[in-house]
Amino acid sequence: MASTPKQSYEQQRARNSGMINSSQSPTGDDREEEMSRSALAMFRAKEEEIERKKMEVRDKVHTYLGKVEEETKRLAEIREELESLTDPLRKDVGIVRKRIDIINKELKPLGQTCQKKEREYKEALEAFNEKNREKSQLVTKLMELVTESEKLRMKKLEELSKNIDSLH
Repeated sequence: MASTPKQSYEQQRARNSGMINSSQSPTGDDREEEMSRSALAMFRAKEEEIERKKMEVRDKVHTYLGKVEEETKRLAEIREELESLTDPLRKDVGIVRKRIDIINKELKPLGQTCQKKEREYKEALEAFNEKNREKSQLVTKLMELVTESEKLRMKKLEELSKNIDSLH
């Protein structure tokens, strides 16, 4: 594996960073250490800021979730109130509708029976009127026959009476 000059330089620098080089002055080490501390302090500050912001967001989310939960409870209460307002009406309407359906079912055969009875009544009334007419005709005929019979008997009686009178 061939290495490029840039990689060689970086590899050399990485090896030398852990070792003290006699060519470096102590002030250079202090400066490097200071830079490391400064970088570490900046890193820690950034981490703390990130953590603080994370906590703020978590608090906001928690607060928002609390509000959402309260709103959900409120909506559930409102829904219950609405259902309790309409439920008795719905029950009453349902009961009345069922009762109407039951009565309609009872009325249908009763209506049919009523129509049948009306037809039977009309037929019976016709038969009654027909028999009444027939009776009236027979009574009239009877009266005529009785009257005729009386006339004939009276005539016979008169003849018999004349016969008896002629015998004397």
